[in-house]
Order: sequence, then structure tokens, then C-alpha cells
Amino acid sequence: MTPTTITLAMTGASGAEYTLRLFDCCLQNNIKVQFITSQPGQIVLGMETELKLSGSPQKMQQKLAEYFDADPALISVYSKDQWTAPPASGSSVADAMVVCPCSMGSLASIAVGSSENLIHRAADVTIKERRTLILVPRETPFSSIHLENMLKLSRLGVVILPPNPGFYHGASSVAELVDFIVARILDQLGIDNDLSPRWGE
Repeated sequence: MTPTTITLAMTGASGAEYTLRLFDCCLQNNIKVQFITSQPGQIVLGMETELKLSGSPQKMQQKLAEYFDADPALISVYSKDQWTAPPASGSSVADAMVVCPCSMGSLASIAVGSSENLIHRAADVTIKERRTLILVPRETPFSSIHLENMLKLSRLGVVILPPNPGFYHGASSVAELVDFIVARILDQLGIDNDLSPRWGE
């Protein structure tokens, strides 16, 4: 079933283009997005894209609505320390959550259930409520610690989706490589898309 609400979290790992493309695809499908970003995530976003997010969550919401030319009602923004936000509670958990990109620090915190900030807490809630949680870990090479944390989460039903694009579809631009990964995320969320050619097409 297609989700109606998704929690999208961005941490300080590289890969802001994945975040923005996924955000846009959700909005185009009229899916409400609960957006949370850490301060390192904001820094990476500003370094890797033309979008600069700062100020209050309300100002960020307005900026995002303008950037995507979207209905502001589809976007909610929460600070990482906003413990009263809906994503922190199992009684109002979103249909699914994606951490994209996911730093190894955030992945480790989620794996041990430390709930040090709203991103970690929202992920913890998503796991305990048995909703879809997708982590997009952007690191290379992976250490044994990273792999053990991913294995632990995978055994709990978490989808580990590293942004490793394929090249069999003859991509000729970075945007097409980004779409390849975002299409895989959308597939896991149950959202129909034609961002990237399917094998055999």
C-alpha cells in the first residue's frame, strides 16, 4: 500500500542530492513529508546543493515549499531536539521512515536504540511499531563495526540500502545515477515510479 506520510531524515553524510530527489518524488505523489535534519546534515546540504536551510523549522518549511513548488501543507519540519514532535511517538508514527543519507554515527545510535536526538528516536519508534525503516548508509569502505550494526538492524527488518548505483542502464549523467538509487528507495516504500529503466527494458 502506498504510504500517505513519510518521515525523511538527513544526517551529516554526503549525498544531499538523494535526499532532495526523494523529497521531491514524495511530494509529487502527494505524500506528506515529516522532515528532520541534523546540523551536520544542514551543512552538507549547503555544501552539495544550492539549497541553504537555516532558522526555525517554520522558516525551513517555507523555504522547502518554495524550493519544490509544493503545497506547504505536505511538509512538516522538526528540529532534532524537538522531542514533542509526532515522529517521537508511536501513537502518531508515519507509515515509513527513510534516513537518507545515513551517517555511521546515526546508524550506530539507531542500532543500539540510544535515541540521542529526534532522528534516532523516530527510527526507534518506527522499528518498535514494525513500520518500514530504510537506511541509506553513505560510507566506504565499511568497517566490521559498520557491518555488524547493519546486520543487527537488518535482522530486525530494517532495509539497508547503500547508494550504489548500477550502470547497466547506460546512465549519462549524475542525475540519472541519483534516480537509480531513489527509484530503489521508492520501490521499497511501495511508491510507483519510472525514474530508472528496469532490467530488461
